[in-house]
Amino acid sequence: MGEDDRLRDYRGKRDFHRTGEPEGRRATGGEEPRFVVQIHDARRMHFDFRLQVGDVLKSWSVPKGPSADPRDRRLAVPTEDHPLEYEDFEGVIPKGEYGGGTVIVWDHGTYEPLSHDRDGRPVGFAESLERGHARFRLHGTKLRGEYALTRIRGKDDEDNAWLLVKAGGGRAQGTGTPDPRRARSVRTGRTLAQVAADGREE
Repeated sequence: MGEDDRLRDYRGKRDFHRTGEPEGRRATGGEEPRFVVQIHDARRMHFDFRLQVGDVLKSWSVPKGPSADPRDRRLAVPTEDHPLEYEDFEGVIPKGEYGGGTVIVWDHGTYEPLSHDRDGRPVGFAESLERGHARFRLHGTKLRGEYALTRIRGKDDEDNAWLLVKAGGGRAQGTGTPDPRRARSVRTGRTLAQVAADGREE
């Protein structure tokens, strides 16, 4: 499936004459796959967790955000694939548009796929997601350490859902889940309120 096919849902939900979100016209990535965690103050406040898989960002909405505590099992609901450029998106999506609200980049960086089969052989990351369980190590500014995504309802179920959990023993290095209204962007140092105010001035 080509990039255009993977981004069909993403583009179909947005009017790019109104929103500043990227259309996804270039599909370039570095040697190491990227990840981004964005805080999205939309109809409901949530975190968007995105992992680069090939030439798109696979995306999950995580209401409570990722946690550095292995005891926290965070619900993660899949959303449409996003273009790689979305890693840098920060701003205000206009009211009335899909996902209308303010977005900041809370963390970003690279990740290492760690998935193996039962015999210990490495499994491609896209395949591990297809199977419903993927392990990876985050190298972010705030989140560092091993995490796992596990599907708890089948991909054909209406309420397809996953769990995002800190894997392994101990706590991950990093700051854990912030208070979203006080959290600052790793890109610009701004809070949601500051980004929203800047957007009103534009």
